[in-house]
Amino acid sequence: MPSDLALAVDLGGTKVEAALVDSGGRIIDGSRFRRPTGASSDSEQLSGSVTGVVAAALGTLPTGSGLLGIGIGAAGPIRQDDGLVSPLNLPAWRDFPLTELVATTAPGHEITLRMDGLCITLAEHWVGAGRDSSNHMGMVVSTGIGGGLILGGRTVSGPTGNAGHIGHVEVAGFTDDCACGGHGCLEAVASGPRSVAWARAQGWSGSTGEELAESHVAGDGIAQAAVARAGRAIGRAIGSVTSLVDLELVTIGGGFSRITPELFDHIRAGIDEHTSFGFVRKVSVVPSALSDEGPLIGAAALVHRADILD
Repeated sequence: MPSDLALAVDLGGTKVEAALVDSGGRIIDGSRFRRPTGASSDSEQLSGSVTGVVAAALGTLPTGSGLLGIGIGAAGPIRQDDGLVSPLNLPAWRDFPLTELVATTAPGHEITLRMDGLCITLAEHWVGAGRDSSNHMGMVVSTGIGGGLILGGRTVSGPTGNAGHIGHVEVAGFTDDCACGGHGCLEAVASGPRSVAWARAQGWSGSTGEELAESHVAGDGIAQAAVARAGRAIGRAIGSVTSLVDLELVTIGGGFSRITPELFDHIRAGIDEHTSFGFVRKVSVVPSALSDEGPLIGAAALVHRADILD
């Protein structure tokens, strides 16, 4: 029976989840709960979803087990020291006091907030494909695109908690308008919904990422072009970040990252455009080893691996 557990909370653009996670990075059976979020949700609905999953997960705390603390990974931007979140894809929340809300349901526990991209990086560094890597970026490619950095063996959050926000790095060769106000941001080009929207604008008749994957397998030219476009943009962004901070490894998870293994071939091609820079082309890019558990494991790592937090 585990005696010391972390409560992990993951807030994203389509759902919020909570679970109990032990010191080995394992989610406790029966403790994982999910509720919807979404761009159309109002603040009351979002609050209800968060408190609902937190209360449900806490309700499974085994008798005799202690709760070490609470880790929250949230879509950005955030203000980590103030406990505030403004997820781009949840317009009802701007500078919303998320840690305060969680504390009302789970009082008396230390709460650590970080951006979800940093959490997925922590998870991979702890028990995933980036285990013990020293210069590593983790990415989520899904409804949105997030990222986080570990440099020199320690996390890098920046003064507000938004370091590693690769989804809003502008990518050369693209001009797609982004909700953040930028043009050609990686999220506006290569996220699942935006890739689907691009394909539809070219005449593709589907409407979801799953259908895009099926069309890709079937050899549909537009679907294949959409995947190639997304991969090329991701690769160029990774190349630019590697030029800046000299990465050794990038791990990529999230639903859209699994659309087809060929996505990673296109990512590699985008990186290799940096033909004269061996230190850029040396970066290894691999799929996440944690499937959809990564964000929760990473949120728990804010508690269990607090020693490497900046």
